[in-house]
Amino acid sequence: MSNLELLQGGELLPLVEDFYTIQGEGFHSGKPAYFIRLGGCDVGCKWCDAKYTWNPKLYPPTGIDTVIARAVECKAKSIVITGGEPLLYPLQPLTSRLKELGLKIFLETSGSHPFSGTFDWVCLSPKRKQPPLEEAFARAHELKVIIETEQDFEWAELNAAKVGNDCLLYLQPEWSRREQMMPLIVEYAKSNPQWNISIQSHKYMHIP
Repeated sequence: MSNLELLQGGELLPLVEDFYTIQGEGFHSGKPAYFIRLGGCDVGCKWCDAKYTWNPKLYPPTGIDTVIARAVECKAKSIVITGGEPLLYPLQPLTSRLKELGLKIFLETSGSHPFSGTFDWVCLSPKRKQPPLEEAFARAHELKVIIETEQDFEWAELNAAKVGNDCLLYLQPEWSRREQMMPLIVEYAKSNPQWNISIQSHKYMHIP
């Protein structure tokens, strides 16, 4: 049985967790939002802070109606779909029903798989190990590049050259290297003011 058959075309998804919190990163930092985190990722960044999501077999398929029912009980009207890599799965059934309920849907993705679903905001976070597909750049409202070493500034510019003119640009220090990299990121942004700085503020707030 294929993965798509197992998931019934997106009626079931490998849910890791869903929870109400404050968005900690990027343009929507500080916004209350309901997070839907899906399991499975084939990118494998060594510094990933959600490695527990990588193996989708650990997360039995969950009916999307169950997730939607919990999401609509939340006071916030913003939904963040994240992972893992959520674009591994057909997301149109989930996103269309959420949209019908008047919710705004934000996607966090590496862009390494074909798009499915309807989104109000796409945060593209490109990874060297598995770069985004070309279609991802046109879909991005926000480009968020993780800076672990000085060489990552070049990677950031390579990706920035591919997104639309209205796409917002963010540099974010890799958490374990934030003390070393933040001074460099600050100076880079000051010299290249098209870039903004994102920090993982949820980690300072001690929330998920």
